Amino acid sequence: MEVFPLLLVLSVWWSRTWDLANADSIIHIGAIFDESAKKDDEVFRTAVGDLNQNEEILQTEKITFSVTFVDGSNPFQAVQEACELMNQGILALVSSIGCTSAGSLQSLADAMHIPHLFIQRSTAGTPRSGCGLTRSNRNDDYTLSVRPPVYLNDVILRVVTEYAWQKFIIFYDSEYDIRGIQEFLDKVSQQGMDVALQKVENNINKMITTLFDTLRIEELNRYRDTLRRAILVMNPATAKSFITEVVETNLVAFDCHWIIINEEINDVDVQELVRRSIGRLTIIRQTFPVPQNISQRCFRGNHRISSTLCDPKDPFAQNMEISNLYIYDTVLLLANAFHKKLEDRKWHSMASLSCIRKNSKPWQGGRSMLETIKKGGVSGLTGELEFGENGGNPNVHFEILGTNYGEELGRGIRKLGCWNPVTGLNGSLTDKKLENNMRGVVLRVVTVLEEPFVMVSENVLGKPKKYQGFSIDVLDALSNYLGFNYEIYVAPDHKYGSPQEDGTWNGLVGELVFKRADIGISALTITPDRENVVDFTTRYMDYSVGVLLRRAEKTVDMFACLAPFDLSLWACIAGTVLLVGLLVYLLNWLNPPRLQMGSMTSTTLYNSMWFVYGSFVQQGGEVPYTTLATRMMMGAWWLFALIVISSYTANLAAFLTITRIESSIQSLQDLSKQTDIPYGTVLDSAVYEHVRMKGMNPFERDSMYSQMWRMINRSNGSENNVLESQAGIQKVKYGNYAFVWDAAVLEYVAINDPDCSFYTIGNTVADRGYGIALQHGSPYRDVFSQRILELQQNGDMDILKHKWWPKNGQCDLYSSVDTKQKGGALDIKSFAGVFCILAAGIVLSCFIAMLETWWNKRKGSRVPSKEFQVLIQ
Repeated sequence: MEVFPLLLVLSVWWSRTWDLANADSIIHIGAIFDESAKKDDEVFRTAVGDLNQNEEILQTEKITFSVTFVDGSNPFQAVQEACELMNQGILALVSSIGCTSAGSLQSLADAMHIPHLFIQRSTAGTPRSGCGLTRSNRNDDYTLSVRPPVYLNDVILRVVTEYAWQKFIIFYDSEYDIRGIQEFLDKVSQQGMDVALQKVENNINKMITTLFDTLRIEELNRYRDTLRRAILVMNPATAKSFITEVVETNLVAFDCHWIIINEEINDVDVQELVRRSIGRLTIIRQTFPVPQNISQRCFRGNHRISSTLCDPKDPFAQNMEISNLYIYDTVLLLANAFHKKLEDRKWHSMASLSCIRKNSKPWQGGRSMLETIKKGGVSGLTGELEFGENGGNPNVHFEILGTNYGEELGRGIRKLGCWNPVTGLNGSLTDKKLENNMRGVVLRVVTVLEEPFVMVSENVLGKPKKYQGFSIDVLDALSNYLGFNYEIYVAPDHKYGSPQEDGTWNGLVGELVFKRADIGISALTITPDRENVVDFTTRYMDYSVGVLLRRAEKTVDMFACLAPFDLSLWACIAGTVLLVGLLVYLLNWLNPPRLQMGSMTSTTLYNSMWFVYGSFVQQGGEVPYTTLATRMMMGAWWLFALIVISSYTANLAAFLTITRIESSIQSLQDLSKQTDIPYGTVLDSAVYEHVRMKGMNPFERDSMYSQMWRMINRSNGSENNVLESQAGIQKVKYGNYAFVWDAAVLEYVAINDPDCSFYTIGNTVADRGYGIALQHGSPYRDVFSQRILELQQNGDMDILKHKWWPKNGQCDLYSSVDTKQKGGALDIKSFAGVFCILAAGIVLSCFIAMLETWWNKRKGSRVPSKEFQVLIQ
């Protein structure tokens, strides 16, 4: 609040003892204030009450004051009002206006030898810029600067150097003269720092909206990165509105660090800025030493300050602007100086001064009065008010307040250090490094369910979900070591994230981009596109593309005993048996054998066929063949039968003990060359983009990816791709399909399938890795990466891997056939066909026996019996 400019209206309004009409008053002080200094009567009455009671300092009947208000940006009006005060015979001039009018009043005061105490006022509480008042000749300089020089450049440079910033942006409002930090910009440029400047318009909401409408997503992300380190040179009201807008629009996150520098920020503004901000906040403001002795706080030197003004907890005192504090102390300083002049009786009467008459001479006592003021001094609300040889007040102190990372909303602010032009910085502003201490930090974690990285364990009714998996184990290891806690939730769309048509990101990555989560963890691979918008830790596990296929099932062949020979060979063997039997019959018919007397054996066609078949199955025959031709043919036939039977026996044993079912797909190259089995991946996933980029790259030497992309991109990707990984796994299990996905995920699925119906193939070279994603510019990235490297070095990461990918699983990952059965033993299924053949033979034999019985009975009924024949005879 602009409270104390009206302090100098003492004799005009509130003090009956200071009557301008009193002829005995010999000291007349003029005051010119900016119109912004006008305030309500109650505030003025409270400020003046203390001065009216200090009769030892203010000789009430000797000192009078005249106050006038002008437009601070109108030098002509300021000079005109000053001339009118001179016509009234003023002995000193006090002004609290801007730099534009200050130079004109300085020239007038120097010409008239009127002591001029200048209290620089900044517009609407905006940080000051140096006025640059000309001081060519010290003897002709009658203007004293009550407020100390502007040290913003020195303070900012010291703070930025302490924080080791190399890249940041400076925001300033429309009322600030940017030339005030030109010296700072020159110095940081010489030190190689990257500094950007941006003016904050009055309509902040429109300014932020324009950013989102005009910038592409890449440019907006770079702008977010720039906002991580920022300096705000603006008034508190603008700073609060600006911080609110950028926080609500997710332009900044918890990892940002902003510095707000303004001499005029009071305690109320500080608390409000802390409440609205996130991340780390540093506030630099001017402060005034307060006596440690409580009894001396309201009584300084030879004057008393009212309890309302000296109580730092009083709302009235907290809302006082620094310009008003200096005005209060300036009145005390002038009253003390003039009182001393009266006591010393060294007084020069005031000549009639006029700005109109050319022959008007300056005041002869002006130099003496100026020296008395300069040699004086007062301990007031601003501490020690005194002047140096250069006519300025050297006493200035800045305090540096700040918060730390990781604190929750409503966090407190503490004093980090202080600065003054003599001793410099007192205190340490070095960022509190996280290292191994993140106690009290609660991180919001976004994830996507993906076995075995992140899974939901059995949820008990009424209790929150419990997550488990390899990535959760890694996160728990980091949490236990660093001490932070976390809250986890699943991405709303259950996707990892990909750029959309409007440039935004969806899925897990989108949650980080829009600052709704602090970290993201799952089977998330590190890709260039994702690294443009989020940060990744070092990889905690290698990544490669794999393929999941259904294992070739071992089918039950009831006629496996016939498998050693194919059908054509069996047909040839059967035909050979018939042909050789026919030839044996013909040879014996042409040259009948000599049979013994009483032999019942005949050389019929039926017996010949039976003899040939019996010798083929190594069972011998019943008909003796004695002719040379017949024996020659049978010798050749027995040799043929020996070879055929031996080959059959050997092939049958090998076939029944070793299943030779070889899969034609044993690598990604094999998969890309074939078209019988369709294959695909998750649409718009990292694997999908990986295949697309390599497949469409004209400089890619390996045509494998281009062939794979043609299959995956059928019907614009809708034919062979799925929306999530679980759908792809189910499609492999129950259909003719191959699923291309993360090799680690597919290996876990193949190991833990109860039917061992899967096997995997993949690349042996890991070109990427799995990492933990964090917001862009997160302060946790380095400490997380360091801890992950430690887990890998001491072997803890391998232990976590073996928990989910055991070396000796129940299923073989890489075999294309079912290996659960023992290869050395034969089961009943292998000989089911033999038993079927035997059963068929038994049934056929029974049927033939029935036919023979029927035929014999029928034949016997046609032949007369012996008794009937005897009777006939």
